[in-house]
Amino acid sequence: MVTATASLVFAAGAAASTGGAPSTAGGPPPPGSATGSPAEGAPSAGTLSLSYARARPRKSFYYGFRNPKLRFAIGSSQPENDLQIDVVNSAGEAVRSYYRNDVAPETMVGIRWDGLTWEGRPARNGRYSFRIRAQGPAARVARRASASSEPLSLGFALYGYAFPIIGRHDFGSGGARFGASRTGHTHQGQDVMAACGLAEVAARGGTVQYSGYQGNAGNYVVIDGKGTPLDFMYAHLAQPSPLKTGDQVRTGQPIGLVGQTGDATACHLHFEIWEAPGWYEGGSPIDPLPYLEHWDRYS
Repeated sequence: MVTATASLVFAAGAAASTGGAPSTAGGPPPPGSATGSPAEGAPSAGTLSLSYARARPRKSFYYGFRNPKLRFAIGSSQPENDLQIDVVNSAGEAVRSYYRNDVAPETMVGIRWDGLTWEGRPARNGRYSFRIRAQGPAARVARRASASSEPLSLGFALYGYAFPIIGRHDFGSGGARFGASRTGHTHQGQDVMAACGLAEVAARGGTVQYSGYQGNAGNYVVIDGKGTPLDFMYAHLAQPSPLKTGDQVRTGQPIGLVGQTGDATACHLHFEIWEAPGWYEGGSPIDPLPYLEHWDRYS
């Protein structure tokens, strides 16, 4: 290899925008890319430029349908280059790094991030960017314009949860709230009023703990959230959910339709969140409304 001084850092931020419609496919999301290892000895790279870069989708959910993915190609003054690709947060801090050695100019490279940090924990909600640079110490320089007709794109947003209804909705009156009086008990969830037939999706992917029917809840589903101690319950579905107990479900995956089965007088989603150890396993329900309002702002 020809040794040269590292000379480039590529990075960008981007506002979140809505991606394509989710698939109904189940199972775990595609795996992330292997991180690789730094080059042995002194890493080497020529004078670099970025000729193509596209990060997709612009908005992702942890354990969702599509992991954040980058495809890029570099220009370089030498035939082989040792690169480091970082996932950086809005503060410019790297939360995960990938190494690709002996990368030739104008060769397409793909990176898929699984949403986990170096410590193996789900990354925080927020805006992120892929940052491409030579391995070893690198002087930050302005990136060069794309050689392709498509603008360079390195930024995206990642969120841990999705709002569970796709379509118009509201949170009802006081009787819809957590803790509202019911005959012989108090309301353990939050009602989200919406038209019958609207799609309901998993607020957090994970394992289906139960899918069935009960006189008060109607058709309902309980999901043990991936990477969280919380369980999520969705009641009054219009029809039995296609999900079965033990199925794997992704964040944002359709789980059923808004209905009014069971003890319900109007179309709505009855939504519960249970703390560890879980739904009717010794855990306790908590007020879902602050969570729903937060998810609603970005979903």
